[in-house]
Amino acid sequence: MSAKSGGQKKRKSEGGKVIADNRKARYNYEILDTFEAGIALQGTEVKALRESGANIRESYVSPENGELFLVNAHIDEYKFGNRNNHLPRRPRKLLMKRREIDKLGQSVQRDGLTIIPLKLYFNERGRAKMVVGLAKGKKLHDKRETEKQRDWQKQKARLMKDHG
Repeated sequence: MSAKSGGQKKRKSEGGKVIADNRKARYNYEILDTFEAGIALQGTEVKALRESGANIRESYVSPENGELFLVNAHIDEYKFGNRNNHLPRRPRKLLMKRREIDKLGQSVQRDGLTIIPLKLYFNERGRAKMVVGLAKGKKLHDKRETEKQRDWQKQKARLMKDHG
């Protein structure tokens, strides 16, 4: 079985159940643009995802031969699967519109950007979807600045709560 749908740049709603979230990506990378993509999955992978057994923290998206592949994403093996169970770290094809695939491939090749998976979720129709981001790596001083901003926002919220 495969979850199949074209990617859309502007997401209408990300309703549904979030399976995996790559929170560290926003710390390590500056996200320039986001896209929604479907994922070509095998039957046991879909069942394993419904049990919330996925990790996209160390994964990335690789453009190869005009297609996008999710590399190094871990989807646990299905407990009740038989010998036809899937491989946990196999490359998985991402399903997007041709224009978007070409744009992402050119950005990686020409500008040296990276495509990072940000979120894996089931949409309202029960299809597995992934939000991928076109990203540029942050330098150490940029990461420190991000931490400063986050700490200041927390402190400001506390002050407003105490005095407001």
